[in-house]
Amino acid sequence: MKPSRVYQRPTRIILSRSSDTLTTPGAAAVFHLAWPMILKAVFLHGTVVVDGLLVAPLGEIAIAAMGVAAAVGGIVLGFIFAFSHAMQIRSAQAFGADNGVFQKSVLFTGTTIGMFLGLMGVILIAIFGKFAIASLASNDHVASEAWAYLSIFTIFILGQSVSQPVVSYFNGCGRAKIPLIGYCISVPINIVSSYALIFGVWGAPELGVAGAALGSALAIIAQTIYLVAQLVRIEGHLRRVVEWHNGTFLQTLTNLITFSFPIGATFVSAIFASHVCVLIYAKMTLPAFAALTLIVPWNMLAGQISMQWTQATGIIVAQLLGNRTKATVLASFLNMAWRYAFVAAGIVSAIFLVMCLSVDEIYPKLEAETRAIIFGFLPLLILSQPLRATNAICGNVLRASGDTIYVMHIFIWSQWAFRVPLTALFVLYWDLSAFWVLSLWLAEEVVKFPAFHWRLLQGHWKHAVVD
Repeated sequence: MKPSRVYQRPTRIILSRSSDTLTTPGAAAVFHLAWPMILKAVFLHGTVVVDGLLVAPLGEIAIAAMGVAAAVGGIVLGFIFAFSHAMQIRSAQAFGADNGVFQKSVLFTGTTIGMFLGLMGVILIAIFGKFAIASLASNDHVASEAWAYLSIFTIFILGQSVSQPVVSYFNGCGRAKIPLIGYCISVPINIVSSYALIFGVWGAPELGVAGAALGSALAIIAQTIYLVAQLVRIEGHLRRVVEWHNGTFLQTLTNLITFSFPIGATFVSAIFASHVCVLIYAKMTLPAFAALTLIVPWNMLAGQISMQWTQATGIIVAQLLGNRTKATVLASFLNMAWRYAFVAAGIVSAIFLVMCLSVDEIYPKLEAETRAIIFGFLPLLILSQPLRATNAICGNVLRASGDTIYVMHIFIWSQWAFRVPLTALFVLYWDLSAFWVLSLWLAEEVVKFPAFHWRLLQGHWKHAVVD
């Protein structure tokens, strides 16, 4: 009998199809893959939080300007991140299959699509960005500051269009520490340069809110250089692989787009819906909008603990499916991952508790009304985490198995038939408080819960064939 190759390290999940005894990857397997992804995501979203902390002393107008600019630029970034997530799943499948042609095809076509999306996004911002900001900002002062931020932020967008496909490829191959190191390089650069450029210290010009964007741009340039250098060093041999997974580059590109479209549409829908909601929030009172502008990055930042755990779960499931692992092993692995997802959700809830109780110390220069609104969000932030974690487990597992269209429908309908229209009603017509507006985050997870869990419990994902 052929010796069984069992899971030893997070780098590759390999279980021999010919063996009678298979070892189920445990919590340690997910943790070894998840912790660099968690820290990387914390650094990514922490950049937004840091910018908010640095800009906060400039006042509510500067915060609102950054919120409007980030909402417009975030739509473009949403497309890039959406496709990159699809590429991550496909990379994991190729890596699990131990197929160099498959890996090369995903890497080359994926980076091509990412750079195209970034370039098109920057062109659209150059054409329509001023109009979008002018129509959304509450006054001319906010609009002027927002455009100053966004025009520089396009450099950050171009950098992400290169770096994110590379990050997704490394994650899918189990090399999550490499992207983490990239963020360890970029975050200090962002903090130091943003502080210097916002306030004009250490000989730097005083640029105000635009300085935060320039600091982020300098950071992403450094990060991208590092990631590309590592990619050439580790995967340079793929250039010598002459075949394409689906015959030709064009056919491979077409097939990747076809595979990626439902996943990309899902994430684009989620990010676009979130930004539409932010734009609706801009019509609220200045203290309420400022509070939401500050809490949204915190929600993304703290939520990465449970979100990246579920993404790591999906990556391992994709690798196992690529290796055609038995259904019993897949089921055992998922049960373990699900239990620990709730532990991660509890940690996130604790973070929100500490954050809200310390809001006076974190944002001492905010108006008392703004700080009170942030504190009032605490029950919603805590209650939403368990639902968010379990729904994310379902979504990532289903995507890993190729059941992407069903997941797409759940997200699109819950967002555009529920959260977005209710947000518009709550803000524009009923003029409800920020607490009730934010409660829609929790309500959306409740809406998604039965649809996700019914599909997963059917068990079809355990028998998916990856090609």
